[in-house]
Amino acid sequence: MNAALTPSQLIASLEWRYATKLFDTRKLPDATWAALEESLRLSPSSYGLQPWKFFIIADPVVRAKLRPVSWNQSQVTDASHLVVFARRTEITEQDVNDFFNQMVSERGADATKLEPYRQMMIGGVVNGKDAAGQKEWAARQLYIALGQLMGAAAALAVDTCALEGIDPAAYTEILGLKGSGFEVVVACAVGYRSTEDKYAAFKKIRFPASRVIGRV
Repeated sequence: MNAALTPSQLIASLEWRYATKLFDTRKLPDATWAALEESLRLSPSSYGLQPWKFFIIADPVVRAKLRPVSWNQSQVTDASHLVVFARRTEITEQDVNDFFNQMVSERGADATKLEPYRQMMIGGVVNGKDAAGQKEWAARQLYIALGQLMGAAAALAVDTCALEGIDPAAYTEILGLKGSGFEVVVACAVGYRSTEDKYAAFKKIRFPASRVIGRV
């Protein structure tokens, strides 16, 4: 497969990206959003277990309810799309088996040969972590997906803003997720920057490579 972006184009898209503070009300084209939604589904995770669910909040009434529990950030209501990232509250052996069985089926693999991998997943996540450890592990996986969404969006010249300034418990309640096996961790606004967003013109501030990259 040919690379869609050259190295210089990739860096340019990442330089262009910033935490958008003001979105206009333009909607993303359906094909663009479909690609970004698929980028979420294709996100990598430890063991491939995908301990998450991504909620696309389209209802303006719901988004209006979420805004006050998001420090009144306008991105919540103004951006084209709002994605809420929820983790599984418990990782069970059934979750492992569901993934394992799909892997065996879709790859036409020999389940007996892959059984050590199933046991490793059970030992590492189901039995190897207490409840708090499972939740912390699942939250880390969500941030992998969040990063993938933001990078994919930048490659398509679509703006994003990760939203940690939210009340996850309030989000969980407003979205009716209590008792569902999922709870909210973080959100992300996706759309197009407003011409009035002064932050778009600010120079990106990053430490030099010598400070953040080591070579062994």
